[in-house]
Amino acid sequence: MSQKPRTVFRELHGLLLLDKPQGLSSNQALQRARHLFRAEKAGHTGSLDPLATGLLPICFGEATKIAGGLLGARKAYETVARLGIVTDTDDAEGQPLRERPVPELTIPRIDAALQQLTGCIRQRPPIYSALKRGGEPLYAKARRGETVEIDEREVDVHAFDLLNAADLLHGGEPLLRLHVECGSGTYVRSLVRDLGELLGCGAHVAELRRLWVDPFREPRMWTLEALQDLAERAGERVLDACLLPIEAGMTAWPEVQVTPAQAQRLGQGQSLTGDFRPTGSVALFDGSGRALGLGEVDEEGRLRPQRLFTWAAALGQPAPESAKPLS
Repeated sequence: MSQKPRTVFRELHGLLLLDKPQGLSSNQALQRARHLFRAEKAGHTGSLDPLATGLLPICFGEATKIAGGLLGARKAYETVARLGIVTDTDDAEGQPLRERPVPELTIPRIDAALQQLTGCIRQRPPIYSALKRGGEPLYAKARRGETVEIDEREVDVHAFDLLNAADLLHGGEPLLRLHVECGSGTYVRSLVRDLGELLGCGAHVAELRRLWVDPFREPRMWTLEALQDLAERAGERVLDACLLPIEAGMTAWPEVQVTPAQAQRLGQGQSLTGDFRPTGSVALFDGSGRALGLGEVDEEGRLRPQRLFTWAAALGQPAPESAKPLS
């Protein structure tokens, strides 16, 4: 039996907007994409549960240096809540813990419950989550049967709206289709669990899809199947054209332009005195619009390097070309 040839990885920089399939963990999807593109380095910008589908931004190469900033971005989801059953994972992949009858519900009552879970709220993350305690994910402790206690924390829920309740209101399955927009650290599973308690019957997530992540509000997503087909049918050059340049992921930071000489000094770890603005984290660009990395401006207007791309200090040297989409 012949062995599958070993992947020869390469230097590659850019962003892939992956449409994660159901059934894979975010890391499994990341590794499949990484092998398809043969990228030496890759990371994603926020986990999706195996049950979930939708947008999973993947950073290749130097783009991994901005992944942390994208983790805190605003996100939007569409989810289906199944009323009447509570599970240990707060979604359909878990074991049922209890079942309760679903009371007669009206749109105003549902809307009132959704309103209570909108805004800056306190939320208890699911026991089965990737949050770490003692360097270990909580889901690992929960699977061993250990008692896991999680404190509530503040999260921002910008929108929690009812899209459809036709099945429930017409005597069918007790399902609610919902739209969620939220900030970093918010668990849709927890929102649905808490909604079920407010409605007096419990609930869990039956379906979940991430629609967008800032700054990618109208993403052109690629499935693993489509990427595999492109790789086999059209070759690597066309596959690379599915990537966005690093600059596409840097619009959340204020832009500061530096000269080649200043870029070289930053690349050597030196700070720049001056009247740079605004204060805080900034995106650094050269005069041609090429991203050089992230910096920080202090109260005195001094600019310090934060996370620079490898080409920032290479005065006069062209950067590795970020793959750009086909026109």
